[in-house]
Parts: sequence; C-alpha cells; structure tokens
Amino acid sequence: MVVPLSIHVSFFLRVLKCLLFFKPGVAVMAVLKIDPLLDRRWPKFLERHSKTSVFHTPNWLQALHRTYGYEPLVYALTRANELTSGIVFCRIKSWFTGLRVVSLPFSDYCQPLVSESVDFIELLTVIQKDRELEDWKYIELRPTVPDRCVLEEMGFSEYDTVYTHKLDLRPDLETIFRSLHKSQVQRAILKSQKILSYEEGRSDALLEKFFRLQVLTRRKHGLPPQPLVWFRNLMDCLGDSIKIRVASKDDQPVASIITLFFKDTMVYKYGCSDSRFSRFGGMSLLFWNAIKEAKAAGASDFDFGRSDYNNKGLIAFKDHWGTSRSTLTYHRFPATRHQNSDERLLTRIAKQTFGHLPDCVLTAAGRRLYRHLG
Repeated sequence: MVVPLSIHVSFFLRVLKCLLFFKPGVAVMAVLKIDPLLDRRWPKFLERHSKTSVFHTPNWLQALHRTYGYEPLVYALTRANELTSGIVFCRIKSWFTGLRVVSLPFSDYCQPLVSESVDFIELLTVIQKDRELEDWKYIELRPTVPDRCVLEEMGFSEYDTVYTHKLDLRPDLETIFRSLHKSQVQRAILKSQKILSYEEGRSDALLEKFFRLQVLTRRKHGLPPQPLVWFRNLMDCLGDSIKIRVASKDDQPVASIITLFFKDTMVYKYGCSDSRFSRFGGMSLLFWNAIKEAKAAGASDFDFGRSDYNNKGLIAFKDHWGTSRSTLTYHRFPATRHQNSDERLLTRIAKQTFGHLPDCVLTAAGRRLYRHLG
C-alpha cells in the first residue's frame, strides 16, 4: 500500500510553516511524554475527544498499575499547554517476556487519539526513537479505526485479528428485543426470568461469587484466572462505572458478568458461568438486564467485547443478539511473526496442564503469570 502524497505534503508544509513563521512567544506544536495518572490535562482531553473509551481513562490505567506494576505513559502533541493528540501506552518490564510498550494490555482496544495522519506520524516517529534508546522488544497498537497507510509507512505489521461486536441501543427497547434471535435469546431470557434470581452491585460478596465462577470457567478453557486483586483494583479504581451481575438458581450462582460504563457506551468485559446450569439461560438474563440498564442510562451502544476468530460458539452467541460485527487488528513494530507450530503446541500442553490443577495452584499461577503477559 502506498502512502498518499497528501500525507507527505501536509507533513512537509507543517514543518516549513514552523520554520518560516516561528516567533518567540507564539505557541507551536510540541511532543511531550506525560503521566496520565498525574497530569490533569489527560482526563480533560478525554472528555473532549470523540474516540475515547473506558480503557483510555486514568481509572483503568491505575488498576493496571496497581495490579501488575505497568507504567502508564502518554505521547502527546500540545499547543498552548493543551493536548491536541495523544497515544497512551503501558511500559511492561518482564524478565520472562521482555521490555515493551503496549496500547493497552488487558484492554480489548485502544484507539490512538489523533486528528490527522501527520500527527500520527509525528508521535510514532518519537515513539520509535525511544524504542531504540530503551531497547524495547516491540511497540503494540490496538486501534479500532487504524490508519493503515501510516502504520504501513512507519513499519508496523498486522499481528493478531479478532472480532468486536456492538449492539445499537438507539431503537426503543421493544424493537431491540424483537431483533434478538427468537429461539436462542428471546426464549432464553423469558425462561431465565421465571427460574433464576438476579443481583447486581459492587460488594465483596458479589465479587466472591463472580470469582468462583471465573475460576471454574477458566479451568474449563485450560487457563488460570486473572488474580482476584485485579478485580478488586478494578472495583476500587472504576467506582460506580463498574458493576458485577450475578444470576443464581436456588441461591447457587450459575452465571456472572462484569460491565463497564463510560460516556455513552456500556462494555461487557468479563463473563463466567457454571456449565451444569447453562440450560437455565443465566447469561441471557444478565446481558438483557445490562442492556436495559444501559438503555435507561442513555447509552447509545452496548459493546459485547472481543471474540477470537476461532471461537465460533462465542461469535454465534454474540451474533444472536443482533450485534454488528467488526474486525479488530492489532499492529506491532517491528514486525512480529504469528505463533509458529512449536508455540501452538506449547500452548496446547499448557492448557491441558492448567485444566487439571487444584484451584489454589491455578489461582496462584494466575497471580504470577499475567504480569508477564499484558
């Protein structure tokens, strides 16, 4: 793909203008590195920008920092001490997986907040220079709307591709319900409302119910759960914008999800269930109650989160909710190859091992492992 000539011309003209018309005391564009946990300009910038998500917020970054020790960092363009563009990263230091910067770890996506291609080029140029100075293994971006021309020109390559799913909440609730798959979703909701109890909130008791189901689900998938302290930090840092939802059968928790709310979007982030009770439709009850709450709060979208390409069951489940499906591609610099056959074999062996570990060992593995994997 060839980068449009207009990008190069625009970038050249900006540099030329700065050289010809610079005057002392006149504000010019400058690239800064700021701490988004301390710099008050970052949350103000997020309020103004239309492409922000909950993953850009200091609250989410603080939870990452507390749990895993990641160092949040924003590369920003400023004018008159006001941010005009910015890309947020976490610097990950690991003896096991190497030193790198990711935008952002454990986040489904994180759009670079740039208004023009030339701004994107300026920021990436500085970031790539820092990579050479600090010897980062790679730079990773997870843009929802990638500027592919710039990314290719700057040497980034596609690393991983997943699906994202969104439900449009602008129609009235009755119309939304009619758009749901009749047998797979509508009937499941109506059935679950008669059989299951529902509770929501941010209490320790609800978190314990969620985490027990989380351990059960992750074991089924052959993976350790993220540590309990991660979820506690999310509750503490995100405050009222995060909620745990639990469905129970005769006081037995059977399904649980965690949702996040930011601006006009509710995001489904984590979900788990006891497969022995799947016939009661617990997940359908939880999602429908979350959708109703998001609609009542004035949200325009319900984000069902990401799905791996090979997870056909999860993709079908989300499609049945009348969602629009989009492709999300992660990019890395320098080019990083996809998993080879040996790495895939090791992954399969690890999953088989984790699936047979006692709960205490499985959760301990999660506490030690995930700080290296963001």
